[in-house]
Amino acid sequence: MKIGVLALQGAVAEHIRMLELAGAEGVVVKRTEQLSEIGGIVIPGGESTTIGKLMRTYGFIDALRQFSAEGKPIFGTCAGLIVMAKEISGQPEAHLELMNITVARNAFGRQRESFETDLDVHGISEKVRAVFIRAPLIEKVGEGVEILSTYNGQIVAARQKHLLVASFHPELTNDYRMHGYFLEMVKQRG
Repeated sequence: MKIGVLALQGAVAEHIRMLELAGAEGVVVKRTEQLSEIGGIVIPGGESTTIGKLMRTYGFIDALRQFSAEGKPIFGTCAGLIVMAKEISGQPEAHLELMNITVARNAFGRQRESFETDLDVHGISEKVRAVFIRAPLIEKVGEGVEILSTYNGQIVAARQKHLLVASFHPELTNDYRMHGYFLEMVKQRG
């Protein structure tokens, strides 16, 4: 199974490593033509405004909307979550507008307020190690969105059909179960 990692910015190598630990072949995606070769894609963290601009520059906005329209799974972590949201608090426009959620950028504070914790994630049997770095927060979920995890009552992971998002960085730990969960979504799609 080939799973892509959008390589415009962020922890690309770390996501590739986790996908391979979970049993997939990780593919670095730098061109839209590569989307036809993969069963799913990860949009990593980084800086959401920069990722959005680069996606527009390299034609990924329409290409990823089409990828999603075909029901192919997409997993957004941290800034990837922001990029996938229908609405971003305090911003006039969103990026991909795929997932029926409203997000707040940097909701957990600045870099120095970064932290690690163990979270219960629906669909994964034991707690998942989560790294929060200038993390966004899912403020509101709309129709069809399942909340998978919360931290102090705040939504930090969710799923909508073939779309998966996490506020945290699962790729910065040695726990590849979030990537494994995503691979199951890809397998279920067939």
